[in-house]
Amino acid sequence: MPTIVLPDGSEKQFEQAVSVHEVAASIGEGLANAALAGRVDGELVDTSFTIETDATVAIVTARDDEGIDVLRHSCAHLMAQAVQELFPSAQVTIGPTVEDGFYYDFAYERPFTPEDLTKIEKKMKSLADLGQTVTRSLMSRDEAVALFKTKGEDYKVDILNSIPDTEDLSFYQQGDFIDLCRGPHVPSTRHIKAFKLTKVAGAYWRGDSNNEMLQRIYGTAWGDKKALKAYLFRLEEAEKRDHRKLGKRLDLFHTQEEAPGMVFWHPRGWQIWQTLERYIRDVQMRHGYQEIRTPQLVDMSLWQKSGHADKFGDGMFSVESDNRQYALKPMNCPCHVQVFNQGLKSYRELPIRLAEFGSCHRNEPSGTLQGIMRVRGFVQDDAHIFCREDQIQGEVSEFIDVLSAVYRDFGFDEIVIRLSTRPEQRVGSDEIWDRAEQALADALDAKSLSWQMLPGEGAFYGPKIEFSLKDCLGRVWQCGTIQVDFSMPDRLDAQYVAEDGSRQVPVMLHRAMLGSFERFIGILIEHYAGDFPVWLAPVQAMVLNITDSQSTYVDEVVTQLVGAGLRVESDTRNEKIGFKIREHTLQKIPYLLVVGDRERESGQVAVRARGGEDLGSMPVADFLTLVRKDEEKKGRTL
Repeated sequence: MPTIVLPDGSEKQFEQAVSVHEVAASIGEGLANAALAGRVDGELVDTSFTIETDATVAIVTARDDEGIDVLRHSCAHLMAQAVQELFPSAQVTIGPTVEDGFYYDFAYERPFTPEDLTKIEKKMKSLADLGQTVTRSLMSRDEAVALFKTKGEDYKVDILNSIPDTEDLSFYQQGDFIDLCRGPHVPSTRHIKAFKLTKVAGAYWRGDSNNEMLQRIYGTAWGDKKALKAYLFRLEEAEKRDHRKLGKRLDLFHTQEEAPGMVFWHPRGWQIWQTLERYIRDVQMRHGYQEIRTPQLVDMSLWQKSGHADKFGDGMFSVESDNRQYALKPMNCPCHVQVFNQGLKSYRELPIRLAEFGSCHRNEPSGTLQGIMRVRGFVQDDAHIFCREDQIQGEVSEFIDVLSAVYRDFGFDEIVIRLSTRPEQRVGSDEIWDRAEQALADALDAKSLSWQMLPGEGAFYGPKIEFSLKDCLGRVWQCGTIQVDFSMPDRLDAQYVAEDGSRQVPVMLHRAMLGSFERFIGILIEHYAGDFPVWLAPVQAMVLNITDSQSTYVDEVVTQLVGAGLRVESDTRNEKIGFKIREHTLQKIPYLLVVGDRERESGQVAVRARGGEDLGSMPVADFLTLVRKDEEKKGRTL
């Protein structure tokens, strides 16, 4: 007689073993029909799972994030089934869920086309409408190898042979399609109603470039058609906002094959960069940071001593000179310790906050490079705080306040906070990790912040708090971080004189607000779709003449505004004013100042705000006041 405890605390008793589906049916027919899976004593299981003893049970539906993940996993199987029915010689390999969707890798003799995707999608719908029952079974590895050999599934055989033959493996089947899978899956294909195949890409077998290239079909699935439609709209909007397209259209930057993973900044893009750098520098100076500069090329022995050579050796660029091995720094922290080590510090001097706009290089795989979002050469707004252990919470608390204000200035009001704890490969004792993790958790709790735990996702030298911002499309971007490090200062011989005269090792807090400048600018481009707030806009105003007779006055206006510190350009080409207005509107200039004979004679400018709003004519000084107010608002929405 198992007793089932439901999420609301209520209990249900059954005379005999009961399935998750039967528990749902006992609550109501509607819930039973909507059930996709269940959570039994914390474990996600199929609705067919049998409960034989007392347990806590939650029914998972498409309203739950876990339910959507189950739907997507099942939709991946549905896609693989459709592919094999349409293209019988196609071999199925691996098909997991990913953020907002799923994919499956296939081996097939020719590339899949957009027309093929349409056919596959249509087949998926017909299979879903059949309402095929999805069943779970167990097989030994040898039985499974024999089965997939008869099907000609060489990749599945390869996967199975790599699994230890210690226990039975689980498989899921619908119709004639069967695949190795942990599950859970939906009970029937009828639950899969809202999906879309999105693209085809290449992928190496097992992610190894030495292996054969497979074809990866991506798709998305949602609980209903309304959610699918909203997602596809976000995809379409994201395509319009692609920073690579806007970067070219707005003449901000470019990349080219001669320097893979490096960025060529154009004047307007570099202006955005400089605005960010000036802003962050000002913030840091107001909060007690000292700016430094450290070498880019450092002897490999330092990276070996710090532990980076062992952890990141494959991702480091190295060079040999005078029989010595050097590396381009992949990060700044070991170099900052060298600055701290120059001269013995007293406990009275701590905390010492060292900041650098540090240029780093990492040998990212070529297939992962993406515009300015993922590069090999990048600059971080990096800083390291050397402090006593009793100062950690205060420093972390202040950093959170500063970071929140910075993000609001850029127009990001929603921050997702995660605490990443010790990974399997790490340096330092468990005792040290306990103290470091507790210090960060205490700092978050002291501010009454909502946060999530990410077990095993910390840096190799210490735990970290990750700050992710949500953009206008609801996408989450991890940018800021603060990390507690008890190990590296010790490895690199950092010391200070404690109050009792003893030599002690300082705690080092690694922190960044924007992270990579390149990536953050890419995020800003997509968030604003190039319509930067006035304080960030590379050109804040464009002065346009109607005829040549106003050219001299245009120069006077530009001189006055530039002298006041505004970023202003002029367009005195012999073109119609409508043409010039359209062109600079497409360039997303915040203000267009039109000058005709009337404006010249009255010492005014006719102001058009971005979006076409006519603000009328006003003296240049009044326009300057208008822009100053806009600049002060930054990108704040509240």
